[in-house]
Amino acid sequence: MCAVLFKGDCGWEEEKDPDLCYAMLFVQIENSCFFPDIFVCLPELMLILKNRNMLGKRIGQWALLAAISCCLSIGEACAQKKDFGNLARYSKENAMLPKPAKKEKRVVFLGNSITEGWVRTHPDFFKTNGYIGRGISGQTSYQFLLRFREDVINLSPALVVINAGTNDVAENTNPYNEDYTLGNIVSMVELAKVNKIKVILTSVLPAAAFKWRMEIKDAPQKIQALNTRIKAYAEANKIPFVDYYQAMVSADNKALNSRYTKDGVHPTGEGYDVMEPLIKAAIEKAL
Repeated sequence: MCAVLFKGDCGWEEEKDPDLCYAMLFVQIENSCFFPDIFVCLPELMLILKNRNMLGKRIGQWALLAAISCCLSIGEACAQKKDFGNLARYSKENAMLPKPAKKEKRVVFLGNSITEGWVRTHPDFFKTNGYIGRGISGQTSYQFLLRFREDVINLSPALVVINAGTNDVAENTNPYNEDYTLGNIVSMVELAKVNKIKVILTSVLPAAAFKWRMEIKDAPQKIQALNTRIKAYAEANKIPFVDYYQAMVSADNKALNSRYTKDGVHPTGEGYDVMEPLIKAAIEKAL
């Protein structure tokens, strides 16, 4: 349970300078849990942000929003502690989804926040094409594998698009191991094949750094190396591979092009505009 309490004269208009604006964030859980994207959350956590005295008008307002975001993220993370793969996330949507019609070629997109944000930013791309988005923010390939049955196999798709690796490199759940990440991807492919589901593998998008994991200094090198192995595996096994990386990388071949992102990791609408024709063409060819 996470409660957010606001007190004080909080004026949000630019010309106002509130006397005091702060947020109290209380996290009440049975046991402390670790959320790698933010920080360790204890049974009781209070953050007090004083707008005027400590941070100044504009900075204080942004800090308050950041604190709220942290609280919401902690709540999601603590919920996932008991369900590491977050299998329950789409349980209602999956239960409501009818079996595919005889001639229907259902496509599921399995991914992390990049996929989840795609559905939210460009919902018409999914609705118009009959694609099903099953992205969960912050997840690694380990968690994809855990929920592969619930969010892919049980939906009886003709094809699954897998975009995995960003949060593995960011070490969201455990220290990064390239072999393990590739192994998780291979396991998902093998599960798909056994269930007569076609697969499209995609590259990890470029990222020079992760704001929630700034101590990782070699993200570009790790992403490039992982992409090389995913592509090689795909080619060796005659699996379609869509290279978002080359289409979206910056001139220095390290970062996500600033034209397509605001935070260096997640695409904006313009970024998804680049990705959509690439994946749609691959899907049409595969089906």
